Amino acid sequence: MESISREDYLRAVYHLMEEKDEVRSVEVADYLSVSKPSVSEMLKNLDADGLIQYKKYSKINLTKNGFKVAKNLTMRHRIIETFLKDMLKISPQKVHEEAHKLEHAFSQESIDKMKKLLNNPKKDPHGKPIPR
Repeated sequence: MESISREDYLRAVYHLMEEKDEVRSVEVADYLSVSKPSVSEMLKNLDADGLIQYKKYSKINLTKNGFKVAKNLTMRHRIIETFLKDMLKISPQKVHEEAHKLEHAFSQESIDKMKKLLNNPKKDPHGKPIPR
């Protein structure tokens, strides 16, 4: 994926889908603290790229490929959160923001080594499952 913003939207949809059956654009806007028109534009782009299925005023669905990408992004984020808390002793209240800054910078090799160093954790510091 070439855009950090696109990744943020996919991860937001994945996260919201973990919490409820249906995700709508207004919930994505609230989650990301962005305007509804911005969300609508990005969702159209993600739909055109085959990562989500989206029609205005209806629920958002991740496609098979979109789910795979979003699941991997979520795994990366949660591994980094766990690393920050367990290894660097950063408070659980701060790890989300820090992990968000770092999740786009680490290579997959680095993430894999973090997972191994952490003994393949099953949950992040907030109790959410780390996708496999």
